[in-house]
Amino acid sequence: MTDIDVLSVFCGADGRHGNTLGVVREGRRHPDRAARQALAARLGYSETVFVDDPERGVVDIYTPGLRLPFAGHPLVGAAWLLDLECVNPPAGEVWVRQDGEFTWITVRPEWAPPRTLRQYATTAEVDALPAPPPGEGRLYAWAWQDEAAGRVRARAFPRREDGITEDEATGAAALLLTARLGRALNITQGRGSQLITAPGPDGTIEMGGRVRLLTAH
Repeated sequence: MTDIDVLSVFCGADGRHGNTLGVVREGRRHPDRAARQALAARLGYSETVFVDDPERGVVDIYTPGLRLPFAGHPLVGAAWLLDLECVNPPAGEVWVRQDGEFTWITVRPEWAPPRTLRQYATTAEVDALPAPPPGEGRLYAWAWQDEAAGRVRARAFPRREDGITEDEATGAAALLLTARLGRALNITQGRGSQLITAPGPDGTIEMGGRVRLLTAH
């Protein structure tokens, strides 16, 4: 596995936390879906992205158990690592911009897989949830930390049989919450990851975060 870079995406302001991502720069070394799925399962990260064309930004995204047409943190991470202006997952073309320590992508919320967005009365209730909470299906638990400022506390639970009990930072869920609330958000998720979002005029949403390289091969 010498062609895999490991990143932390949506880090906090102190550079800690973030969601771990594997980036396979030479996707052609793993040419079929079965091989990619097997590698993603072996790595065990919430997502692994395979780069099929580094110049055009063509990428293929896998969880340990399934292939995804779209996911936020793999696109932010791959765009940062490869210094791309555009990323092309199966869902569609994603434009990228760099702004200081943040990498931003512009995407459509309807690309995000459906999930339950459940609001809680206090951040303490979100913090106290077991991992995972009882029930089925993807759950995004959130509460206002400071509603006037658009600050949100959130946790995400995939609740699927692939070994990922809780997602540290979930771009797709942040998009859905931003679309529902119709406003810019500053989301603290998991142990201390940070996701920033802002609705665009054409139904798109811009989402940004910090990326840190953990290991390079």
